Amino acid sequence: MSRPRATAAAPNDEEMPYSDDETDDELDDELDEGSESEADEPQEADRPVKANDRAYHQLPEFKKKVFLCIKKSRYSGNAIKTYKYNVITFLPLNLYEQFKRVANIYFLALLILQIIPDISTLPWYTTLIPLVIVLGITAIKDLIDDLARHRMDKEVNNRKCEVLLDGRFKESRWMDIQVGDVVRIKKNDFIPADILLLSSSEPNSLCYVETAELDGETNLKFKMGLRVTDERLQEERELAQFNALIECEEPNNRLDKFTGTMLWDGDRYPLELDNMLLRGCKIRNTDVCHGLVIFAGADTKIMRNGGKTRFKRTKIDELMNYMVYTIFALLILVSAGLAIGHSFWYNDIGVNAWYLNDGKSHTTAYRGFLSFWGYIIVLNTMVPISLYVSVEVIRLGQSKFINWDLQMYYSEKDTPAKSRTTTLNEQLGQIQYIFSDKTGTLTQNIMQFKKCTIAGRSYGASRHFKLCWFPVDWTWNRHADRKFQFVDHFLVANIKSKKDKDVLEFFKLLSLCHTVMVESKDGELVYQAASPDEGALVTAARNFGFVFLSRTQDTITVSEMGQEATYEMLALLDFNSDRKRMSIILKFPDGRIRLYCKGADTVIYERLSPNTRHKETTQTALDIFANETLRTLCLCYKDISASEFEAWSRRHKEAQLNMVDREAALDRVYEDIEKDLMLIGATAIEDKLQDGVPETIANLAKAGIKIWVLTGDKKETAENIGYSCQLLTDKMQIHYGEDVNVLDLFVLQVDFVNMACECEAVICCRVTPKQKANVVSLVKKYKKAVTLSIGDGANDVNMIKTADIGVGISGQEGMQAVMSSDYAFAQFCYLQRLLLVHGRWSYIRMCKFLRFFFFKNFAFTLVHFWYSFFNGYSSQTAYEDWFITLYNLAYSSLPVLLVGLLDQDVNDDLSLKVPTLYLPGQQGTLFNYKNFFISLFHGIFVSLIIFFIPYGAFLQTMGQDGEAPSDYQSFAVVTASSLIFVVNLQISLDTLYWTFVSCFAVLGSIAIYFGIMFDIHSAGIHVIFPSVFTFTEGRALSLHAKPTFPPLCLRLLAHARLRQPHLERPEHPAARDGARRRPGEEEAAGGRLIGRPSRSGAAARGFYFCR
Repeated sequence: MSRPRATAAAPNDEEMPYSDDETDDELDDELDEGSESEADEPQEADRPVKANDRAYHQLPEFKKKVFLCIKKSRYSGNAIKTYKYNVITFLPLNLYEQFKRVANIYFLALLILQIIPDISTLPWYTTLIPLVIVLGITAIKDLIDDLARHRMDKEVNNRKCEVLLDGRFKESRWMDIQVGDVVRIKKNDFIPADILLLSSSEPNSLCYVETAELDGETNLKFKMGLRVTDERLQEERELAQFNALIECEEPNNRLDKFTGTMLWDGDRYPLELDNMLLRGCKIRNTDVCHGLVIFAGADTKIMRNGGKTRFKRTKIDELMNYMVYTIFALLILVSAGLAIGHSFWYNDIGVNAWYLNDGKSHTTAYRGFLSFWGYIIVLNTMVPISLYVSVEVIRLGQSKFINWDLQMYYSEKDTPAKSRTTTLNEQLGQIQYIFSDKTGTLTQNIMQFKKCTIAGRSYGASRHFKLCWFPVDWTWNRHADRKFQFVDHFLVANIKSKKDKDVLEFFKLLSLCHTVMVESKDGELVYQAASPDEGALVTAARNFGFVFLSRTQDTITVSEMGQEATYEMLALLDFNSDRKRMSIILKFPDGRIRLYCKGADTVIYERLSPNTRHKETTQTALDIFANETLRTLCLCYKDISASEFEAWSRRHKEAQLNMVDREAALDRVYEDIEKDLMLIGATAIEDKLQDGVPETIANLAKAGIKIWVLTGDKKETAENIGYSCQLLTDKMQIHYGEDVNVLDLFVLQVDFVNMACECEAVICCRVTPKQKANVVSLVKKYKKAVTLSIGDGANDVNMIKTADIGVGISGQEGMQAVMSSDYAFAQFCYLQRLLLVHGRWSYIRMCKFLRFFFFKNFAFTLVHFWYSFFNGYSSQTAYEDWFITLYNLAYSSLPVLLVGLLDQDVNDDLSLKVPTLYLPGQQGTLFNYKNFFISLFHGIFVSLIIFFIPYGAFLQTMGQDGEAPSDYQSFAVVTASSLIFVVNLQISLDTLYWTFVSCFAVLGSIAIYFGIMFDIHSAGIHVIFPSVFTFTEGRALSLHAKPTFPPLCLRLLAHARLRQPHLERPEHPAARDGARRRPGEEEAAGGRLIGRPSRSGAAARGFYFCR
């Protein structure tokens, strides 16, 4: 039977036993407001897995109902399916997903309305073409993505692996692997499922894995099999006879936790995460390993983590949605007003004009009802579908600019900046609060052992003794790390003398109490540490003569001043964020049993024996170290009798076998043994600030951004870091809130937030990861502020997810923070460029784009409104159909799109030199309801000019032949041409940063308009497509007729086009419906009839009147 132990001798991949590097191992606990973890709560249910018995998992009691009477096994197969569509389902499913968006449903409803003859005044293609283009582009993108998923699924499912079948290992595809199978995995192979490590070719069944595809980290981690499986399951025959029953938790997405037990030959063995090899990892530095499949396919943790992340929306998104609702309300009101106007007009004029009789016996109210829906169609372009597509294109481009920014590229690690989202760029220009981790975010997280205090005496560099400022010569120690530097020669002399037992015990503890693994490369020892702190402490012990050499499941071997010693490891009490300490229980070669413990001073001092010495002097030294911004850790020990350990070991094993709340049971057992400790001393580690941190913080403060540092360090350490990074200055008045613990007290939350937000800077000390997320959540909740969280470790993940924008630093603590972030880069100093340059530009560009987009569509659409006063409110359009179709697609889209992508008021250098330019974004002054209504009234004014100036010019125009050229076509072309010129020239006036592309877009849009206008108004295209291009009917107003195209455009814009006497006089539009002009007709109608009938043929709604 294997010895009892709290955890395997492997480090927790995310947890580090240091005060500022706490990892919240209960991320599934929900926070008050939006800071809940994305993880599933592991269900402590018995999920049995029988080794080498496929039939067992197909028993009826393991079936579950999926549909009606159809049942399938609760154990998933190992084939994965990440694709969404197949040949049959692509079209219906993709359309269904796209029409879940309200905007698409809105335009589909408009399209349906346009099919109804009594309502439609526009041909169906004016809505269908833009809608099809938008849906088509999205569908093509989705199809390309899904085809890539199909290829990836096929490649993964057909990978090969050796599976134990019929007593022998046979090659099998991944998709054929089942729960309970025993598999063999070789070096550099991917792990096909979540498997229990049974044995490996390495001593003690050690197995090195690379978890890059799981959590983004490239450094190797190690797993260990149980001692009993390591000893008994090495040969193929032994593995074939393996018949253990595993009872474990239900499948979940917790990458940091696994709970289970193994029942084999009457004995029960505890299982935990360190015994598991997770799918997505790759075997490294291990020739062969064997494992038992526990979770397969969709049940594996990597697949369970493939769910949707919490979607974040920007303030501009929310505001834009409200404005769209406002426009829709205005659309309904305007349409209702015009419909009422049509009812009155028809009663007064329409019923009296015999030539307007459409032969239908509709009532006045019903005609008004039809007119209402007609205007809903005509005026729908106030909210064009291209708005949403354009916004996404702009955001994509802005994200690419962040990725391509060489000034945010960190060459030392070949790490560029990365925008991991395309939906939050403009929000970067509105940040009000920044919440920052300290270690690894403001500091380099490259730890160096600088000082220590042992038995009340301090050692290390001193500012007062300049003569000691040369490094120690380590040539006396052949195992020493030559890069390690220390300047206190007295401590080295003390070590060499071997007279001070406290000093020897101090470094012995550092060499034994850890979870570091060691390997030899080219004759040199290489340590694999769970955190930089732990690596620095073991390296320090190594240089001072206590060299960690190797470890097995039960032993640790060290070299103590040249003499090798092996200690039996009885138990390892690992770190978690509540304990803030780790301990190891060892049996010495002479039979003594001793517990070594290291941890934060707050938890160690509570557990010290009343007889311990040097408490006051050690505390004084800790305060001095903290004032020098050093990270501290207390070391202590306790001698345990054999009988005391035996009694504790029995309770410990019972707790290990708990399937319900195992962690809490273990913590209670740990508390029993970790008391009455004897203090040895404390360590002090230096973590230097990153380059540019003070300047960055000062610049961000000038930009009006308040910065909060959330750290687990002591108050003195945090305060001194605050001064060194210029977060705190001598001009500030410092206020201390001792033991502020209001985060869980609802009544005090508002007072806490109000008090803290009045300060220029806030430093929260001794906070856990959950409390970090709570602080962010409180500021979001009560201040309605835009927040940004930045961190580098797993303990910052919850805080990063809670904030409006999360930024991950790709530092020394792995990639968990980066994998959970919205933006990622390598150095804190890049944050000012991200916000003050990219964020500010993105905000300004998006605001200008939206203001102008609304303006140009109001100016375009409201011309129909003014036209309605002269056509009997009959929902007749002022433009021809193809112009309406192409206006937002081709004639006016590119210039405003380029403004949203490229425009800038000042360059990047000036943006950084004058941080106050950032203030408008925080205040939201560039896009709000005031700007919206300015755009609305600007559009109303332009539409008035565009309509009434051509109207006035045509009203009294006379051609050379004595005829009035004021026909519908000429008026529509002049109005449309005026609009195109005005809109493109207006965006030119608003453009602050001109490039060749911008100039080309403006001139190209105008050229495209005239090129298309020439084609669709020509007699040739009417001859080819007479049913589609009916505007000219090949008559005198066709634009290919003399005079030629350029002079004709100028004449149209001058509102004085001349008739050509040799061309046939055009028919009146009324003649298309069989109407005949009679003497006095104009007088009967009260004006000159120069319009065209509606698409529905309803004459009463189809004419333009000039009075």
